[in-house]
Amino acid sequence: MNPKLPLLVFDGDCGFCRLWIDRWKLLTGDRVEYAPFQQVAAQFPRIALEQFRAAVQLIEPAGENSHEVSSGAAAVFRLLTYAGRPRLRWVYDHIPGVAPVSEAAYRFVAAHRPALYTLTRWLWGARFERPSYEVSRWLFLRLLALAYLFAFVSLHVQIDGLIGSHGILPAANFLQAIGGNLGVESFWGRFWAFPTLAWLSSSDAFLHFLSLGGAILSVAALVGLFPIPIFALLWLFYLSLVGVGQDFLSFQWDILLLETGFLAIFFAPRRLLPGPSRGQPSPVVLWLLRILLFRLLFSSGVVKLASGDPTWRNLTALQYHYETQPLPTPLAWYAQQLPAGFQSFSALVMFFIELAVPFLIFTPRRLRFLGCALMLFLQGLLLLTGNYAFFNLLTIALCLLLLDDACLRRFLPPGLVARFAASDPQLPEPRPKRILAALLAVAIVFAGAIQVARLFTDLSELPSPARRFLARMSRFYIVNSYGLFAVMTTRRAEIIVEGSNDGQTWLPYEFKYKPGDVKRRPPIVAPHQPRLDWQMWFAALSDYRSDPWFVNLMVRLLEGNPAVLALLQTNPFPNAPPRYVRAELYDYHFTNFAERRATGAWWRRAYAGLYFPVAGLRGH
Repeated sequence: MNPKLPLLVFDGDCGFCRLWIDRWKLLTGDRVEYAPFQQVAAQFPRIALEQFRAAVQLIEPAGENSHEVSSGAAAVFRLLTYAGRPRLRWVYDHIPGVAPVSEAAYRFVAAHRPALYTLTRWLWGARFERPSYEVSRWLFLRLLALAYLFAFVSLHVQIDGLIGSHGILPAANFLQAIGGNLGVESFWGRFWAFPTLAWLSSSDAFLHFLSLGGAILSVAALVGLFPIPIFALLWLFYLSLVGVGQDFLSFQWDILLLETGFLAIFFAPRRLLPGPSRGQPSPVVLWLLRILLFRLLFSSGVVKLASGDPTWRNLTALQYHYETQPLPTPLAWYAQQLPAGFQSFSALVMFFIELAVPFLIFTPRRLRFLGCALMLFLQGLLLLTGNYAFFNLLTIALCLLLLDDACLRRFLPPGLVARFAASDPQLPEPRPKRILAALLAVAIVFAGAIQVARLFTDLSELPSPARRFLARMSRFYIVNSYGLFAVMTTRRAEIIVEGSNDGQTWLPYEFKYKPGDVKRRPPIVAPHQPRLDWQMWFAALSDYRSDPWFVNLMVRLLEGNPAVLALLQTNPFPNAPPRYVRAELYDYHFTNFAERRATGAWWRRAYAGLYFPVAGLRGH
C-alpha cells in the first residue's frame, strides 16, 4: 500500500460492504486506497479484529510513521472529503446531533447488512454505481428534435389557411390589435410584452420562414449540429408561432413542447459538430425534466377527480372516451366494444398510473424503471387509440430520462452508442453553467410547485411579486399547468358544414380527418395534427357565437378562399363558391359489430338541430 494515501479497510466477506466500496471507489478515484481487513489487518495490530468486523476503518497518514484512524460513520464522512464533499464532514463535526444520529444509523445498518444487501440489489441492481445519463440525453434530444420536426412540418402545410393573410384567423390582424393595446413601438418592448418574432413581420412569407425554418433546424438537431444554439432557435421559432397561432395553437402539447424545449437548451451537450459528447449532462436539469414529467402525469390525474365529473369518479368515463375523443383511431372503435367492467378496470389502472406511479420518479433505480415501464404502457395505449399529434412522442421522450445508460445500452445498437454517445464522465461542467442551472432550478421549481398547488387550493391571494413572476414565466411558456380530459365528454356532436346555391339543395363539405361520412374509417393521422379538424370538435361543444373563428371559416367558404379550402377533403363547389352556407349538428356513435357487418359503417348518426344559420355574403 502507498503510505502517503489514506486507506479504507472493510470486511471483504460482506457483499453489502463490497457493493458500497465499488461506489466509493468511483467517487474518490485514486485519492484513496481500499483493502479488505482479511488481507491487511496484520499491518495494524492496534486495531482489534472485532473493530474491523464491526465497521469500516479509515486510516489516514498523520506524519512520519504515524497515522490517524476513524471508524463507522466518522470514517464515511471523512472519506467523502476525498470525493470533493468537505461540507458533509463539516456538518458531521459541527452541527449538534448529527454525529450521534449518524453513528446510530451506521450501527443499525451494520447489524442488518445481509437484509440490506438483498434490498439494495433489488432496488439498485448488482452494482451500486453512480449512474450516467449521456446515452439517455442523446436519445431524449433526438426524440425531442423529432417532435419539433413533426410540429413544424404539420403546421407548415396548414399555416396559410389557419393564420395566413387570407386564413381563418390572420396573424397580421391579431398582432395589429395587440400592438394597438400595448402602447409600445419598439420590437424588444413588444417582444417582452408578447413574445413572438412575428413583430418583425407578420407576412405569409415570414410565417413560412418560421415554420419551414423550424423544420430545417429540427433536422440539424436530429443530426447533432450545434446543439445548444439550435435548440434555442427551435424554442424561439415555436414560441413565435404559438404566440400568433391563437385558437389553433392552444393545445397542451404545444406548451409542453415549449417547456421541454426550453429545458433542453440547458441540457444539450457542449459541442458544435456531431460526435461524442463532452461529459455528463447537468443533473440539475435532468431532475427538472423529470419533475416536468411528474407534473404532467400527476396533474392529469388530479384534474379528473377535482373537476367533480361523475363519470371519472364512478369509473365509467372510458365507456364514452373512445368514441367522443377528438380524432379516434380504428383501434378506438374496437376498444369501444369492450365490456363495461373492463372499461371500469381500465379507468382504475389509468388513475393508478397518473396518480401513484409518478412518485416512482423519485425512488431508487429499479423502482424508477418500473415507473417508466408503466408510463410507457399508458402512452402506448393512448397512441394506439387516439390521434394526439406529437404529445405521446414527447411524453415518451421524457419517460426515457428515467433510464440510465447501463439500462439503455442493452437495447441500443453498440455501434450507434459508441459513435454518438461516448463521453468522458470525468469532465466536470463549467462553473458558470452549474450556477445557471441552480438559478434556473430555483425559479422553475418554485413556479412548478405553485402550479401543482393550484390543483388543490385557491392561490388568488398570492403576493403581487409572486403573481408577476408567474405571469412572466407563463408568458414565455417556461412553466405551465397541465391536465387533459378533466371532464369527460359523454356526447359526440359533429358539425356538418354545407353549402347551397338555391337554398334548397345542400351539399356537405367533407373534412380530411374528423367524422363526416359514416362509412369512412377513423384515420391514423398522428403525429400530424389537423388543427382545423380539432377545433371543429371543440366548436361542437359550444355555440358558434363563442367561437369567432368559426364565423370566419364560413365567410372564407362563401369567398371560395383557396387556402382555407385546402384544409378540407372535398369542395362540393369547385367552379364557384356557394351563395349560402349553414352548419347542422349530428350526434355520432360508433356502430357495434352487428351494425358494421350489416352496413359497413363505422358510425351511426342522428340529426340534432341547426348549429349555424343560413348565411350569405352581402351583394351576392
